[in-house]
Amino acid sequence: MRITGTFIDEITVDIPSNNWSARHWAMDFRAMKHIGIDTVIIIRSGYQNKCIFDSQALKKHVGLMMPVFEDLFELFLSLAQENDMDLYFGTYDDYEMQHSGNHKKLIQINKDFIDEAWSRYGSYDSFKGWYVTQELATKDEHGAECIRDVGLHCKSITGQDLPVLISPFIAGRKQFDNPITLEQHENQWDYMLSVMQGAVDIVAFQDGNVDYHELPEYIAANKKLLDKYGMHSWSNLETFDRDMPYLRFPPTDWRKLWWKLDAAEKTEVEKIITFEFSSFMSPYSCWPSAHNLYDRYCDYFGIERLQREAENASQNRQFTASGVSG
Repeated sequence: MRITGTFIDEITVDIPSNNWSARHWAMDFRAMKHIGIDTVIIIRSGYQNKCIFDSQALKKHVGLMMPVFEDLFELFLSLAQENDMDLYFGTYDDYEMQHSGNHKKLIQINKDFIDEAWSRYGSYDSFKGWYVTQELATKDEHGAECIRDVGLHCKSITGQDLPVLISPFIAGRKQFDNPITLEQHENQWDYMLSVMQGAVDIVAFQDGNVDYHELPEYIAANKKLLDKYGMHSWSNLETFDRDMPYLRFPPTDWRKLWWKLDAAEKTEVEKIITFEFSSFMSPYSCWPSAHNLYDRYCDYFGIERLQREAENASQNRQFTASGVSG
C-alpha cells in the first residue's frame, strides 16, 4: 500500500513553518499528486486565536491574533480541485478549553465555525469531508461527547454525502510514562466508539506512540473494533520520528516508514494517510532529509524522480509587497 492522503498543518503547533506563498503551496500539491496522494485533510482550520481564513465566527468567540494575509482555506480548496483531490475541513481546536471542563463552549464554537465554513466554501467540488480535530487516546467522556456533537452537526448540514473523520492516538510508551496495555486500549475504545457511532464514519489511528514490534497487533485491534461499529479503518502513518532523544521532530528514517506501511497493509486497512507530507516528506520542506525521504519513497515504488521546481523558482523570487525584485 502507498500513502494516498496527508494532513496539512498550517496553524503550526509543534513543527517548523515553511513560510510558503501560494506559489510554493501549488508546487507542493503537485508533488503530492506525483506520488499518488488524492486526499488532503486540514488538521485544524482554527486553533485558539488563529485561523487559516478571516473567520467572523472565531472573531466573535475568541478573537483573532494573527493577521490573515490570504485565505488559505480557499487556496487549499482551489489546489485540491486543480489536482483532483478530496479535501477535508479541519474543525476548531483549543486543547486548554477541551481539558478545563469547558467542552460545551468548544462544541458551540465549532458549530458556528462549521456553519460559516460551509456557507462560504461549500460550493467547491473539492470540499469532500469533515475532520473533527480533537485527538483522544484513552476514555474521555467529555472528549467523546465533543466529537459526537460536532460530528452530528457536520452531518446535519451535509447529510451522509460528506464523511466525518477523526484521528485518535494510542497512549503508548513513546509519549507516556505509564503506557496503556493492549487490553486497556481495546476496552476503552470500545466505549469511545460506541458513543461516537452515527457521528463518525472514518477513524485513522496514529501509529507513532507504540514500539514498532507492538504496532501490528494494535492496528489489528483497531481494525476489529472499527468493523464492529461499521466505521472505515484508515491508518495515520507518522512521517516524523519520535525516537530522536533531543530533537522534536525530524523526518523519519525510510526503514521505519517502510515497516509501518507493511504493518498497515498486512492488517488490511482501507487507506494510509500521513502526518504530514509538507513538513516531513516534501521535496520542498525546510528539512533536507525530507527531500531524501521523498526520493527513497519514489525509488521504492518505481515512481519517476520529480524534477523539483523550487531550485529555479527560489532564485527568481519577486517580493511584490515591497515592489523589490531579486
